[in-house]
Amino acid sequence: MIIIGWILVAAPFALAVYAYALYPTLLRALALGRPAPTAPGDPGSWPFISITVPAYNEERAIRATIENLLACDYPAERREIMVVSDASTDGTDAIVREYASRGVTLLRLPQRGGKTAAENAAGSAVRYDIVINTDASVRVRHDSLKPLVRMFADPTVGVASGRDVSVGDVAAESSAGESGYVGYEMGLRALETRVGSIIGASGCFYAFRRSVYDTQFPEALSRDFASVLIAREQGYRAVSVDEAVCFVPRTVSLEAEFRRKIRTMARGLATLWYKRALLNPFRYGAFSFMLASHKLARWLVYAALPFAAVGLILLATTGAVGAVALAASVLGVGAGVLGMRWREAPRVIRMCGFAFASALAGVLAWRDALARKRRPIWEPTRRPA
Repeated sequence: MIIIGWILVAAPFALAVYAYALYPTLLRALALGRPAPTAPGDPGSWPFISITVPAYNEERAIRATIENLLACDYPAERREIMVVSDASTDGTDAIVREYASRGVTLLRLPQRGGKTAAENAAGSAVRYDIVINTDASVRVRHDSLKPLVRMFADPTVGVASGRDVSVGDVAAESSAGESGYVGYEMGLRALETRVGSIIGASGCFYAFRRSVYDTQFPEALSRDFASVLIAREQGYRAVSVDEAVCFVPRTVSLEAEFRRKIRTMARGLATLWYKRALLNPFRYGAFSFMLASHKLARWLVYAALPFAAVGLILLATTGAVGAVALAASVLGVGAGVLGMRWREAPRVIRMCGFAFASALAGVLAWRDALARKRRPIWEPTRRPA
């Protein structure tokens, strides 16, 4: 029983060490023998592009979003901007129509279907072969479109993902953990690009060839993750573009970040199951290894946590070491709960809150995924201006 208890307790830690430390180390070793990737030069004439912005009740943000995109450095005559209103009930649609003379079109859905449904509708309406997806709550740096589009001069590239930069109030509850994680993730994508292909694109700002745009994609799944998987199925690779910067405001509360994590991870798990054939190393080689390491191993950490709790209880009944470990875990959970609820908590307590919220969100996401509980209708994360 002691051995079983220690195995159960050690499993999530071993998975976390592999996913967050050993896997990046392996990538660095693989990257050593490869030249640094070089971006293609500017084309003779910039290709036509379609920029799509799914939106639901974004009256507060949509005007600034459109102005931001119009101000980006890209020939106005070679791009279209399409806002897809997911049956918004506020003034979003009216604001978008004000920009019709400046090349901005409104595609309104008759009823709410969720973000992926809005993206599916956009796929049938856009005119051009390179499509850029972005969110209404983020801001694209003015010089970021060209670096993203430039990558498609390489015929092996099917998806190009921007680099998220977390910005906002450093005193916000989720800031320290959220900002650190975003920076870590962007560094990992840079390594994966150097080795061959990233495993998931930034949902806030990414581009892809229209040929990988599945307009019948299941509405409860995650398109930004799936776009990379579909591209790989078609023989393309996906890259991260450091020069294509997207500023992502930090969420104003840990509760909002908690709900977002449950939704995104549950959708990610369902998407991976939908495209599980890509985990076959005999067919997809190194990509399968990277997919299992970057996504599945991370998510298995959360699946193992309830079993670790059982292991702690078993160990607590067998000796003082187990009892101390269980007591320490209970104190850690208590600090995490306090960090989630106490807005003015010291930084160390807020960090515990972020860690606990992430762990609990992961466990609940597995619950939803295994129960096939789908949430196609999304409530966008409301971020500060």
